[in-house]
Order: sequence, then structure tokens, then C-alpha cells
Amino acid sequence: MLDKSININNYNYILDEDKIAKFPLANRASSKLLIYRNSEISESTFSCIKDYIPENALLVFNNTKVIKARLEFKKDTGSHIEIFCLEPYLPSEYNLMFQQKDECVWKCMVGNLKKWKQGRLNKILNFDDFNVDLSAEIIDRQGKDVFVKFSWNNKHISFGDILEQNGIIPIPPYLNRDSQESDNERYQTVYSKLKGSVAAPTAGLHFTNEIMEDVKSKNISLAEITLHVGAGTFQPVKEENATQHEMHAEHFYIEKEELKKIIEKSNHIFAVGTTTTRTLESIYWIGVKLTKSNLVDKNTFNIRQWEVYELSSHISVNESLNAILTYMENQQLNSIKCSTQIMITPMYRFKMIKGIITNFHQPKSTLLLLISAVVGEKWKEIYNYAIKNNFRFLSYGDSSILYLD
Repeated sequence: MLDKSININNYNYILDEDKIAKFPLANRASSKLLIYRNSEISESTFSCIKDYIPENALLVFNNTKVIKARLEFKKDTGSHIEIFCLEPYLPSEYNLMFQQKDECVWKCMVGNLKKWKQGRLNKILNFDDFNVDLSAEIIDRQGKDVFVKFSWNNKHISFGDILEQNGIIPIPPYLNRDSQESDNERYQTVYSKLKGSVAAPTAGLHFTNEIMEDVKSKNISLAEITLHVGAGTFQPVKEENATQHEMHAEHFYIEKEELKKIIEKSNHIFAVGTTTTRTLESIYWIGVKLTKSNLVDKNTFNIRQWEVYELSSHISVNESLNAILTYMENQQLNSIKCSTQIMITPMYRFKMIKGIITNFHQPKSTLLLLISAVVGEKWKEIYNYAIKNNFRFLSYGDSSILYLD
């Protein structure tokens, strides 16, 4: 059951500015690696990660790709407006959105919104051999979310082309610097495939193609899921009682062949990153819901924030995952789309993973609550060790592999 009073101040620590990695290391694999296993802490370098993953394990990656989600406009008055494309609205499917050739609508966050009350913003985009006129217009507002309609005058250009050519990569705000050309490559994992994230699954930034091959040479299998990371990943927990924090829904996809890999290795799974962890745990609970109901509707494939603390957890992992596989085969689906708001707190008991590869996270964050669910109160000892031994923190920082206690 969920502890309804989780004091976020118990998940705080002092993170000095000089501990935050503002830029990545020149070599992805040269980051430091903290190892937590059997309640003991040691360290190595990430290039040796295969030595700390058991043979016959399955590493699961999030293969989402970060889009250049920020577009800058300038009004005739000289005011600068930044539009941060958070989530596709019309059409709502990511792949369809990026293929649009004349107009589309996004749920956005707008910088300097007070200077843009109404009217269209216009911008001339430079492509190699021609220019495109892009306009933006607010069509609705719901709280902090602003719904922006984009339109442009060249049907040979897709919205994906517009973002790729003229958008800005949305590096985390806590880096306190502007995006640079180098971020276009380094703020992506080497295995990124499907566009849709506005933040990188940063645990994977340490992997190189060579390390992936090294891992496979040790008889460690690889599988992929896709969760498009939203801007909510940057939101600190502002409420003293962390259970009052609202998680934003994030969309994820799993292919049938990848699900089969996960079923085969269901007792030996290590997740690369918190996004992968949240997705894997959500997949388990979707299977539980499938076993509980003869009526399958869209809510079956959505996990609400606290729902998993109310569902029965007596369903085995294999029973749950096979329920999803059976559903996909009966419906002749090669993949399924789901969404999750799951908030993993220190009271959560993992169903899917034996450990996690992850970076070091912000104080008083939902990600630190997840780490506490993995290692319990030992998170304090782990983070104290990292600080005292000059580990680099946050998105471009060093790595760790944490075994479940």
C-alpha cells in the first residue's frame, strides 16, 4: 500500500553547482561508474560496465529520440517568444505529426507568453535551396499548457523537417546554458530511433556501439522499448508531501518481438534508466489489468499515478506479460501504444527489474524517490559516496549500476 505521507525533505541533499556536469565528457565511455551490490559500494569506469552485469541478463533500453522541440520567434515589437513543443495534439500520433505537410497543433510551453496575447507569429526558415514561411497561432489555453497551431507554405516540407532543420535541442534547464551544436549529437543515445522525447533518457548516454558489442559478447541480451520523455521529468516536487505531486502522462510503445525477449528473460532484467524502469513496471500492470477484465477498453492501456498501489500484485510476471502477448496475437498487432503516470515511491515493490543503470538525480525529485525504491535508505550513503569521490551529477554526469536490495 502507498504511504500517503512521504516527506520530500527526507529526499534532499546538498548538490553544489560544481558537481553538476555542464558538458559531457569527450568520450562517452570514460564516465565514472558507481557499483552498488550486496549493500557494498565500489567504483570503476563505464567502459567496464559488462563486468558488472550478470551473464544471461537482459538489458532493456529506451530507444526514444530527442526532437529539436524549441522554436524561437521574434515579434514586430522586438519581443522574443520561445515555443517549446511538448506533445502532439492534432494529430496526436507522433509519427503522423512529423509527417504533416501544411499544419499541425501541439501542446506547448511558451516563454515570454505575456508578450504574446493574440495574433500570429511569423518566421522565415532557411533550408538549403529555399525559404519557408512558418506561422504560429494560439488556439487554446488550459492552465500552463498552450495549444499552438503551426502552418507553413511548402507542402514538400514536413513538420519533422522544420524541427530538424530549425529547432533547438531542449537541454535541461538546470545546465544553465544555451544549447550548442555539440548537444545535437551528445544529447542523444547511440541507439535512439523513434522521435518524440523532449528530454533524453540520459542513463543511455554513456553507451557506445563498442560497449553494446562488448555486452553482447558476454551472453547478455538486449531489448528495446520506447517511452517519449516529457518535460515533466524536470519538474521538482514542490509539495512537502510528495504524494500530492502530479505526474504527467507519458506515451510508450512496445513491439511484440521485444515483448517476447522480455518474457524469455523476465527474471534477469536490468533497466537502462528510470524511463525504461517506469515503462517495464507499467507493462506489468497493464498485463495485470488484462487478466482482471473481460472488457478491454482504452483505460486498460493507461496507468494512472496511484493505480498500481490499488491493483492486486499476486499475478506472476509471466502471466501478466503473456496476457499482453496473447492480446496482441489475437488482435494481430505488432505493437501496442500505452501511457503511464506511474509514480514509483519508496513503498513500491518492483516486479520486473533486478537492477538499474542510471545517472545521479536532482534532490527532492521523483527520480530520487524511484532510486530509494531500488536501494532503500542506502541512497544517502550512495550519494554521499558519489559527492565525496567527485562523481559528476545529472544528465551529462557519471553513471551507476544499482542492484535491488
